[in-house]
Amino acid sequence: MGLAGPETAAQPRVTLLPTLNGSDPIYDDVDGPWPEIPERSPCVAGIIPVIYYSVLLSLGLPVNLLTTVALARLAARTRKPSYHYLLALTASDIVTQVVIVFVGFLLQGAVLARQVPQAVVRTANILEFAANHASVWIAVLLTVDRYNAVCRPLRHRATASPGKTHRAIATVLGVALLTGIPFYWWLDVWRDADPPSTMDEVLKWAHCLIVYFIPCNVFLVTNSAIILRLRKRSQRGLRPWVSKSTAILLGVTSLFALLWAPRICVMLYHLYVAPVHRDWRVHLVLDIANMVAMLNTVVNFGLYCFISKTFRATVRQVIHDAHMSCTVKSQPKGTEVELVLKSVGAEI
Repeated sequence: MGLAGPETAAQPRVTLLPTLNGSDPIYDDVDGPWPEIPERSPCVAGIIPVIYYSVLLSLGLPVNLLTTVALARLAARTRKPSYHYLLALTASDIVTQVVIVFVGFLLQGAVLARQVPQAVVRTANILEFAANHASVWIAVLLTVDRYNAVCRPLRHRATASPGKTHRAIATVLGVALLTGIPFYWWLDVWRDADPPSTMDEVLKWAHCLIVYFIPCNVFLVTNSAIILRLRKRSQRGLRPWVSKSTAILLGVTSLFALLWAPRICVMLYHLYVAPVHRDWRVHLVLDIANMVAMLNTVVNFGLYCFISKTFRATVRQVIHDAHMSCTVKSQPKGTEVELVLKSVGAEI
């Protein structure tokens, strides 16, 4: 699995031995961090991850669906590229929640107790990593769009269009799917009983580069350029106007960098220092890091509401329309027209 990595039924069982953490004199003569005796570290988090992901999915999925409807209305009304990018980002978060949180963590890990054919797990890996890549790199598109809007406003106004935005999003989604294919051979960290092979090391480094290091470098460079441009405006005596889209961009990229940093650190620690397979402390930290990373799929709604008054008003209108639709359907046919007329009269 892309994040948690459920075991497969084909994985052979091994005899549990004392943990190699430097406290057992039996292993004093073992050279290097990867001893040859396989041992599985216990999952000390227990049922907490299952409860956490269940709450995350039950709250996050409806919130993201509401965000999708609101952003779709704003995108159709204003035709601004930023709303299209945010809409695509929210759709990617929904796919991530369904594929990784529901199918991976809950269905494979908790319901099926990880007794899943290896081919199914590896196929799910492709979708999981593709969803990760799409979500991150759509945020990169949003960053580049805001950079052009702030630093090259004339060019941005001349070249920005919904058609160009849709083509850019479609390209990113296609490339994300292609870059997810190599992760069919991903060996999840729970089962790395042997020192990592060249393929394992390449895939884990590719994961860290594609979903974190390269995007964060783009975020750092472009966001720094945007901030410097706004400071120059203020030094000239001009109003350093920050649009809602730019504020949302800074919030989205900052939250991503903070929430994904623990997972990337633990992944590299597992690769070169102590394997998750044997050290229960690394196992626990990776569980927590995965939970923190998945929190990134639900926090954007709160960020949009906090920054944008327009978004809040649109969300209220979506909820009101949904409530009116349910009310009209539940009423007898004779009262439907009266309710609709009352609603129209109230809006007028």
